[in-house]
Amino acid sequence: MSPDEPFRELDRDECRELLKQGELGRLATAVGGEPDIFPVNYYSDGQSILLRTAPGTKLLELTVHDVVAFETDGFTVDEAWSVVVHGRARELERQQEIADAERAPLRPWIPTLKYRWVHIDIERLSGRRFLRLAEPDRW
Repeated sequence: MSPDEPFRELDRDECRELLKQGELGRLATAVGGEPDIFPVNYYSDGQSILLRTAPGTKLLELTVHDVVAFETDGFTVDEAWSVVVHGRARELERQQEIADAERAPLRPWIPTLKYRWVHIDIERLSGRRFLRLAEPDRW
């Protein structure tokens, strides 16, 4: 990347690695033509995404319409990146799946009870890396 080309598309492997490094993302759902977006902490092995939730709007919407989008991003002083996932979400119900999920390094950031597990199967992913070209006097 350079000031003349301040961003580039990420390949699939780069997207997977960045997903594995992240902890916070946004889950986008749509039911009845109404979009919703939820901040969530998550865990990813690069092949799928795992998150915890409590009963409520998010879980209900995933049950009604399982097609979701998920986005995570990050930045350093010099660059920023964003990864977008499209896939299908499902609540984990089988005891073995739940037991496996319990072993994942995923804990809620706030002390609320979140005993429901949601697994997102990644169908498509894309990402971009951006060169941060801040003008010091504009900050």
